[in-house]
Amino acid sequence: MQAALMNYNASDVLHAFYRDAPFLFLGSAFITVALVAAAFSAVRRRVDPLLIYFALFAGLYGLRLWLRASLVRVGLRDLALYQRVVPGIDYLILVPAFLFFAALGLRTRTDRQLNYTMAGIGGALALATFAFGNRGIYDQINNVVLILALLFVIGRIIFARVYRTDPDFAAIRWGLLVFIIFALAVNVADFFSIELTRLEPFGFVAFLASLGYVAARRTLQRDQKLNEIQNELEVARRIQLSILPAEFPKSAHFQIASRYVPMTSVAGDFYDYVVADDHQAGLLIADVSGHGVPAALIASMVKLAASSQRNHADDPARFLAGMNAALYGNTQNQFVTAAYVHLDAKSGEFRYSAAGHPPMLLLRNGQITKIEENGLILAAFDFAAYANAVHKLDSGDRLLLYTDGIIEAANASGEFLGHDALCDLLKNTADLSSSSAADSIMSYIRRWSPRQDDDLTVLVCDYRRTI
Repeated sequence: MQAALMNYNASDVLHAFYRDAPFLFLGSAFITVALVAAAFSAVRRRVDPLLIYFALFAGLYGLRLWLRASLVRVGLRDLALYQRVVPGIDYLILVPAFLFFAALGLRTRTDRQLNYTMAGIGGALALATFAFGNRGIYDQINNVVLILALLFVIGRIIFARVYRTDPDFAAIRWGLLVFIIFALAVNVADFFSIELTRLEPFGFVAFLASLGYVAARRTLQRDQKLNEIQNELEVARRIQLSILPAEFPKSAHFQIASRYVPMTSVAGDFYDYVVADDHQAGLLIADVSGHGVPAALIASMVKLAASSQRNHADDPARFLAGMNAALYGNTQNQFVTAAYVHLDAKSGEFRYSAAGHPPMLLLRNGQITKIEENGLILAAFDFAAYANAVHKLDSGDRLLLYTDGIIEAANASGEFLGHDALCDLLKNTADLSSSSAADSIMSYIRRWSPRQDDDLTVLVCDYRRTI
């Protein structure tokens, strides 16, 4: 290349550079656009034919502009490989170009046949050129079929109905029309040996500008929709928080603290104080399968189902059976785990029942006891039955109800916290108030698992016998 350039004086080289500069710049811009489109397709991790074809189309177009620059042509024109690559790329561009047109929205059988035929012709001409070198007949075939195809595409774009209902296509079609008209003019001129090759890249610029306009408009629309969704989620979050009970009222026998940390704006965890007075406490905790808005909607149904069973608040088994009957067939194949405990200071005992829920933990005299009495999950089986586990209450007892997000919290190594670690955590809170104990447990969980993968809910209940 250096030897070839030595045959030209400095003024010739400078003149060639100035003449090629706009097209070298456009070639760089087109390749940059192609790389951005390819990167965006990779980031989405989803095969998008439109993006892939466009990236190949723009990349090959920019590469062709570089290879056809005077300085490059002078330095490489004597190379046999160059003599095959440049015309081969001219034909190869037809493959992604017409596949891109096919993916734009012109869906008739004739359109598909035309686009696939042109892509096939372009691929065949490119392979023949790479293998055997360029032939004059190749250019003639390319010009004739491309002129006919572009005329057909112009007609289809002008009269296509899709642009009437699709504003994006309506915007793109003008840039596409400019590019196709310029390309058509170049091919017609080339057929009659008239030099117009420097006109077409500016048509491609118009096409890119129309695509950029559509991309910018879609980005603004997406941002607006995202803001609307975020506002709606904030409203949903406030509504969901409103269905959770306020602090447990002051009681002579019970001190209860709750902590609730949803994974997203809204969640499927739920708790309620079904009974709350000096002598009784009825604590319900539930966990809806899944996350987000669907789980939150089912959680609202859980509250209604629980409210309908307040007359059975002193009988956990009957309480859960009634909730199951209310929920069955109404949760769109989502299920609910739940646990309910009724504590009675007058009788000095508590009754517990659960529906597929992790066991309640009892801290008594520094020892942990798992309280288990599980039936089938709620909302899944109409024949589910439940039973009560009845235990004595001792002054100083601490009960812990929780959802499975607590024990399934995973650290960086993927290791779950597990029941044993939770039991140790509960033991370590023996000297703390119920509120401080709930804070301590939650704080440890957040340190153990910085990346929250599930909703987190705990209820800590302390019992004190008074004289």
